[in-house]
Amino acid sequence: MSVAGRSRDTDIDTRVLRVAGRQLSRAGYDAMSIAAIAAEAGTTRQALYRRWASKSELAAAVVAQLADEQSGRSSADPFGDLVRELTDFQRGVSRSGRLSLVGTMLQDTTDADVRAQYRARVVAPRRRRIRAILDRAADLTLIDADADLDVAVTMTTGSWYGRALAGDRPPADWPARTATLIWRAVGGVPPT
Repeated sequence: MSVAGRSRDTDIDTRVLRVAGRQLSRAGYDAMSIAAIAAEAGTTRQALYRRWASKSELAAAVVAQLADEQSGRSSADPFGDLVRELTDFQRGVSRSGRLSLVGTMLQDTTDADVRAQYRARVVAPRRRRIRAILDRAADLTLIDADADLDVAVTMTTGSWYGRALAGDRPPADWPARTATLIWRAVGGVPPT
């Protein structure tokens, strides 16, 4: 006769991931504390280690929740698509703790696997969508065929981070202004 063990409390998972995400974004990977996370989430370190074998696995689980599930929206208006993509980026990066999480991912001491997962799940999908928008614009001859799209992709979101580091709040119309600047830089004429 087998005796069934206690069922897993999924509420613990939710609480732990929420607390760990807050710690990771506010204090960084180095300062992220399993003991403090367990205490704040109302559980034990042992319960955490049953779910995630290490601090890096827990941090990776937090990052996995940030996965960019959005599919590339494609329309007959690549410029409008770029504005919408940048609007979505602004909405995401403006959420509480998201900008400081970006800083955490840039720290040398953040676990390499956690950083790689962040790049794969958050950064790469957005860059692919922006590149696809610009490629479509080039195919439609709306921008120069020989434009440096690799640099243009980086410039789109890089301007947000540059303003944040300088302590400048982005203007309310940041997505449209950035899209206009990028469009001109790659040889296009933005719609009026």
